Amino acid sequence: MDVHIDYPVLLIAILLVLGVVMTRFSSRLGVPSLVLFIIIGILLNQIIYYDDVEMTQLIGMIALVVILFEGGLQTNIMAIRKVAGPAILLATVGVLLTSLILGIFAYFVLGLDMMTSMLLGAIVGSTDAAAVFAVFGSKNIKEKLSSTIEAESGTNDPMAVFLTVTIISIIEMPGDNNVFLLFLSFFWQMGVGLLAGIIIGRLAVFVINRIDLEASGLYPVLSLGFAMLAFGVTEVIGASGLLAVYIMAVLMGNRPLTYKHSILRFNEGLAWMMQIVMFIMLGLLAFPEELLNYTFQGILMALILMFIARPIGVFLTLIASKYDFKEKVFISWAGLRGSVPIVLATYPLVSDIDNGYLVFNVVFFIVLFSALLQGSTITPVARWLGFDEGETDTPAYSVELLALGQTQNDIYGIELPSQSAHENVKIMDLDLPTDVLVIAIIRDDELITPNGDTAMHSEDFIYVMMPRKLRERTEAYFSKPREIPKSRKGRVKPPGTKEEK
Repeated sequence: MDVHIDYPVLLIAILLVLGVVMTRFSSRLGVPSLVLFIIIGILLNQIIYYDDVEMTQLIGMIALVVILFEGGLQTNIMAIRKVAGPAILLATVGVLLTSLILGIFAYFVLGLDMMTSMLLGAIVGSTDAAAVFAVFGSKNIKEKLSSTIEAESGTNDPMAVFLTVTIISIIEMPGDNNVFLLFLSFFWQMGVGLLAGIIIGRLAVFVINRIDLEASGLYPVLSLGFAMLAFGVTEVIGASGLLAVYIMAVLMGNRPLTYKHSILRFNEGLAWMMQIVMFIMLGLLAFPEELLNYTFQGILMALILMFIARPIGVFLTLIASKYDFKEKVFISWAGLRGSVPIVLATYPLVSDIDNGYLVFNVVFFIVLFSALLQGSTITPVARWLGFDEGETDTPAYSVELLALGQTQNDIYGIELPSQSAHENVKIMDLDLPTDVLVIAIIRDDELITPNGDTAMHSEDFIYVMMPRKLRERTEAYFSKPREIPKSRKGRVKPPGTKEEK
């Protein structure tokens, strides 16, 4: 049997090249790249007939795992902790309120039965991590707001999945669902998903930092393997795999990791590739002639979501928070919809729910319209509200843990705190083991080759060569903040200096 693989390979090559090039045009046009990827898929739909919903759902979920993992790795846990409470409320109560309100409107606008209307609301009730990470990655929005929106997007997918699956089960088996068991299932999914993310995240950090691999390129592959493990194991026991992946990624991204820079860059590129593949495949599932039949309904539902359902959900959820009116307005507007709603829209198709294709097409319209209108106006709206903080500062260096072949030595980058305990302390006076050497200092974006008389300054970025077993101890030593001496205690010797003999 002849197997022709030349044309499929050529098509994949063209799509990848075209997709990467499109990201450049999307930034210039001010349009989220996911819109262009979807348009490519719709255009290909006129050449290639594709309607494999189950395959799209499978690839979509794999892509979401990769995208959530990459987004979590880039998340600053200190910034997330400050907004954890509001973000969790938005990811649960906010999603529930938004879904409920949109479902009520869908009942009257689309003429669906109440449960199918609520299913539509549940599918588009959550913000999308892929869209948010892609849009906010190139913006310098006020940290409090960007952290809130990113944390919400990374943790609200389980709520949307839970609502979608629950409503489908109610539609398929009315009267066979126990409310108490549904609540118990929700808390099981969230609680076990969180616990699994923490356990597997710590295991991944332990293994990656202690295993000696012959090829440095295997470390990013190993990290991705742990992400897939977190998703698979958690889903097998009936909990939220997406939540587990995001939590483990946040934990890993904020711990010292061997080849951390390589892991970040590898997963960043892979996440982009998965976005290209996923959105193009989702575009292939959309038939323009069917979409046009729901143009009015789709646009109307998108406007209701953006200007009524989402704002009401946000304002009610954050009613007791410290966010002011303008901040709530921005959080409402920045609730982008993307891949998750479209992937969830395949669930009714797989389950053969009545009006499943109507739901899919309306959801597709909502996502496309949301990405076009909201995604392209994030910066102007942030600037109008006073939350745009200008260009993102790109550091001239990166935190990288470089393993020196099969030796037991590492070169590790450490950033001194803003109030460092080692301010103005000379390298020769540091209380370090003899086999720990400061080999380079970056100060004000300039590289300094140090010697014994070189003094340390707060916020210096230093490269230290040391035995692997001393890494955690050395990092803790340089991360010490300056101790403020109590009054009337006299002159205090600078911390970190050796005892005078």
